[in-house]
Amino acid sequence: MKKYTYSAKRSDIKEKWIVVDAKDAVLGRLASAIAARLRGKHNPLFTPHVDSGDWVVVVNADKIVLTGRKWQKKLYYRHSGYIGGLKTITAQKLMEKRPEDLIRFAVKGMLPKNRLGRKLFKKLKVYVGDQHPHAAQQPEPLVL
Repeated sequence: MKKYTYSAKRSDIKEKWIVVDAKDAVLGRLASAIAARLRGKHNPLFTPHVDSGDWVVVVNADKIVLTGRKWQKKLYYRHSGYIGGLKTITAQKLMEKRPEDLIRFAVKGMLPKNRLGRKLFKKLKVYVGDQHPHAAQQPEPLVL
């Protein structure tokens, strides 16, 4: 009997679509569950260098919860590229402007920082309301 570690190929993976309701969910806990699902860690055929994850659709991104004083204390940074061009925004202001970006930034930070991570991040779809345009993919609800 030959013993070896099985390495999954892209053709072995069966992708599914998952819908996650972010209503009253804590941001970090939700993001780690989504990142694990995108990565494919739930799959018995998980292979670190292969995209074995599912497509994830997040609805109700505007109803996310942050604990403690993170609404005022948590800062998000971006840079214009010019000298002195560092811009900061609090989580509360970002929630007012673009609530879906809170979830996107949290999940992106939990994915690998390489071409696989960029590919996995494209499989995340985040929407503010409870409607999404992916009904044709027949997504299954994921309870966290």
